[in-house]
Amino acid sequence: MSKPRETAVYTHGHHESVLRSHTWRTAANSAAYLLGSLEPHMRVLDIGCGPGTITADLAELVPDGHVTGVDRAPEIVERARATAAERGLANTGFAVADVHALDYPDDTFCVVHAHQVLQHVGDPVQALREMRRVARPDGIVAVRDSDYGAMTWYPSSPGMDDWLDLYRRVARANGGEPDAGRRLKAWALEAGFTDIRATSATWTFATPEEREWWSGLWADRTVASVYAEIAVGGGRATTERLRAVAAAWRQWGERPESWFSVLHGEILCRKEA
Repeated sequence: MSKPRETAVYTHGHHESVLRSHTWRTAANSAAYLLGSLEPHMRVLDIGCGPGTITADLAELVPDGHVTGVDRAPEIVERARATAAERGLANTGFAVADVHALDYPDDTFCVVHAHQVLQHVGDPVQALREMRRVARPDGIVAVRDSDYGAMTWYPSSPGMDDWLDLYRRVARANGGEPDAGRRLKAWALEAGFTDIRATSATWTFATPEEREWWSGLWADRTVASVYAEIAVGGGRATTERLRAVAAAWRQWGERPESWFSVLHGEILCRKEA
């Protein structure tokens, strides 16, 4: 088994503005590319489970199997455990884990899933090697990550341009790769996979309710989350600059013509039998 190695700092943290987004995520809106491969008996590992909403959905889709949700943050693992309990799911388990060195034997899981994880880790190729190691022969490794450099919106906004530039610089300074989506296939090849299906999908926010929700959570995240602390503490932004970015988000969200699209890269990798 690989030994633990230094990982990147999680840029977002678990402020309410972050969990507002994470708890919205479901298997349908965040893992649709995987769902056709699931079977009722499967044993699934959900890496970076966060508050557990996707984990719980996966558990409902494998009623005769089992889903293990893992995350590096003990407090968010407890939140995920509570989510499963609230939904009455008996086929789940949760643990604290580092994707670079998973504490599971070789060939354990039918499916290893990670949503929005590799953009935040210190060594995404090593993470994929670990995911491959714990997958069973002929098992599936499923990974989906957004690509900040490919995000697009209308109308243009200098303040939101500043947001994107600043976010990418802060994320990379933390050891992550915000444009992970476009790199997933290359990382999987480097990790040793040969059977890879690469796809893409989007989230789009355009209705009044969607714009208000999306712009509001990013405005709040910009000034109140761990990201804000890291940006200011690292000397990459001032509090005043972050406030200006947050104001730009809210102004964008109020405009009826506004539209925002998030591109995700996706890979389904089959481990050789």
